[in-house]
Amino acid sequence: MGISANEIEIPNAEKVKVTEDTLSVDLSDGRTISVPLAWFPRLLHSTPEERNHWRLIGKGHGIHWEDIDEDISVEGLLAGKPSGESQTSFKKWLSGRSSSPTRRSIRRTKARS
Repeated sequence: MGISANEIEIPNAEKVKVTEDTLSVDLSDGRTISVPLAWFPRLLHSTPEERNHWRLIGKGHGIHWEDIDEDISVEGLLAGKPSGESQTSFKKWLSGRSSSPTRRSIRRTKARS
């Protein structure tokens, strides 16, 4: 008898590392999964500071980057699913970045005042 997808336990993310071209996630079962950063255009087009400003969500079932409004699930990574964001949505986000300061830069400016 086979195992259904509902019976498979998905491990939790424990540690995240983002380089210029790779997203690597250490999982609770001892595995590390690495995927091309090109799978997630928002991460690819973010600054190193933004890439490193992540937090685990859902008890490690996902990763959230507040500064760039990106969420990635462990289940999606294990399934080999790149970002599902449409080109229209991504282009709108990208054009908004070039025309307005990021929340972090606004916070830094306020802190200096």
